Parts: sequence; C-alpha cells; structure tokens
Amino acid sequence: MSDFKSEVRDGMRIEWDVPIEMDDGLLVRADIFRPVDSGNCPAIVTYGPYAKWLWFGDAYPDQWENMIARHPEVPEGSSNKYQSWEVVDPEQWVPDGYACVRVDSRGSGRSPGYMNPFSAREAKDFYDCIEWTAAQSWCNGKVGLNGISYYAMNQWQVAALQPPHLAAICVWEGACDQYRDMGYHGGIFSEMPITWYNNSVIPRQHGLGTRGFRSRLNGDWISGPETLAEEELGANRCDFIGDHQGHPLQDKYWDTRRPDLSKITVPLLSAGNWGGHGLHLRGNVEGYYGAASSEKWLEIHGLEHWTHFYTDYGANLQKKFFGHFLKGEDNGWKEQPRVQLQIRHPDEKYIQRTEDEWHSPGPSGPNFI
Repeated sequence: MSDFKSEVRDGMRIEWDVPIEMDDGLLVRADIFRPVDSGNCPAIVTYGPYAKWLWFGDAYPDQWENMIARHPEVPEGSSNKYQSWEVVDPEQWVPDGYACVRVDSRGSGRSPGYMNPFSAREAKDFYDCIEWTAAQSWCNGKVGLNGISYYAMNQWQVAALQPPHLAAICVWEGACDQYRDMGYHGGIFSEMPITWYNNSVIPRQHGLGTRGFRSRLNGDWISGPETLAEEELGANRCDFIGDHQGHPLQDKYWDTRRPDLSKITVPLLSAGNWGGHGLHLRGNVEGYYGAASSEKWLEIHGLEHWTHFYTDYGANLQKKFFGHFLKGEDNGWKEQPRVQLQIRHPDEKYIQRTEDEWHSPGPSGPNFI
C-alpha cells in the first residue's frame, strides 16, 4: 500500500506527499500534478524550501493581491488554489500536457532532514529527484526545470552535475554565484540573507507542525506531520547567517555553493530583472555568459521580481521554450533571438528589443541598452 494520496481533482491527477528516496536513504516528499490520462508527458520539476502546501496568497498576500490587480490575465483560466510562491501553476501547465512535480527540499515543508540551503547535499538531492521523475511510467523521460529565485538559483547548481534526463532549464531571476550575488556584493556583507532566512525559510522548516501554517489545500500542516521542540528544530538546520558572516572571503565554503558553469551543457533560457541587481540580474547574465550550452538564450525584463513569470508575456515565453525542447514542437523557437530585452523608458514603459549576442555591439562599441 502506498503512503501517499492519489486523487483526480480539478481535471488533474494529483498525488500528494509522494516519497522520493535520496542516495543516503532519506525520503523527501513531492506533489505531482499531471494529466489524468497521461502516459508519456514531460515534467517540470522544482525543489526548494518554501513549502509546497503553502498557498501564494497566504505566504505573500500583498504581492498576490497587487499582481492580480495589475495583471488580470494572471489568475484567468485557473482556480488559483494551487498557486505557490515562485513556481508554475499546475492548472496552467497540466492542460498543455506537462506534469508538474514540486519537491520540498531536505529539512523543509513535508521533507525531513537537515536543512542547509544551496549546499552540495541539496544539489545532489535535486539531481536524484530529476532522475526519479524521468523514470516514472507517466513521464516521457524528459525533465525541465522552471521557477523563480531559489527555484532558479539551484538550477545552475544541479545542471552543472549533468543529470542524464535533464532536457532544459528556465532560470527565472536566479543568482549563480552565492558569494558575489547574495552573500557579499562587491566584498561588502549583504544583510538580505538574514531577512530571507529568518522570514522565508525557518518558518517553513520541517517539524514546525502545529506551530506552522495550515494548508488550504487539505487542511493539514505544511511543515508536519510531527511537531518538534525548538532545540530539535535548531539542531536540524544550519547556521546560515553565521556561516555567511564567518566566511567574508571567497573560500571552500562558497566554492561548494558555486556551480562550474563550464559543465552546464543543457539548453537554457536565462531570464533576469533590471531591478534585481545582484540577486536577480547579475547571476542571470553571468550564468548565460559562462554556461557551455550551445543552445542558450537570455531575456531581461522589468516590473516586480516575480510578476512576469506569471503574466502572459513570461508564461508564453516559457511554454514556447519547453514546448520545443521537452515536446519536440515546431513552434518557432528555432528563430527566437538569442537576446531579448525589455528596455525601460519614462512612465514605466518597456519596449522590446532583440539582439544576436550579449553584449550587443552598438554604433560606438559594446552597448547593451
């Protein structure tokens, strides 16, 4: 008897809390959304710490309300009950013939274990999740990665490990050098990781149980099922901030979190945000520039850091990319310019411009705007 629940709901086959065994025997938990009659579909996989059962609007209510008010196309065609922070909405992807696999990373959400963000252990877990997904009877053997920020940053890491069944990655606003893009900007310690770890990661740690959020999807605890003591929770997570502060210079600690871009050969779409600076711009440009992939594209847009991932502009670009590489569609992606830029003008107006390379040569030499 399986230890997970499977049901048909909202036109999808949904499997909750599916166990995936890692190479050290630990079981991480995944939710799988796929076509009801699927037998040969590609998969979009995400792996991260934000708790797969936590609804977008409960995690970040202001961001959700502002986005759907300003961009009414985002919630259209979906009940939006499966919307989670920084990952695709399965109701928008499953009807197009994709399976969406959401994995709570080790030590977060429904997955037990020691929580250590962006570690080599996490990257290997992600690798194992990709290969597990490809081996499932409903999968066509092709796996794509798509997500924002954390769900983009760890794509660089796992792609450098070269999972055999990883077919394409869409890195949406994701740093690639933990030291320069997140920990120390220009050698100066960044306080952003303190706020992020304390406010967005620890509150989703596995073992919070009844002290955490209750899911709207099923009424269960997003960080359960057990409720652990504070001492045990502390022992089950790294001292992320102390580790950052204790390594002010580039050293082995950072080396284990920095992917070897020269080993990334999978087709990729790297999408940055002009307002993201170190965390959500530099890494996308450097990752695109440094990856060894012969098939790679760069896109840079504006607005809030998460918005265009969900708008028609972003979703259509993602589906065109994955349709070509995961489903073999002749959809015009072969003619997609290698660089696509949304250039900002006064009054928050953006005008699209395309180029053949980065940096693009201007009339007086290199000019990327």
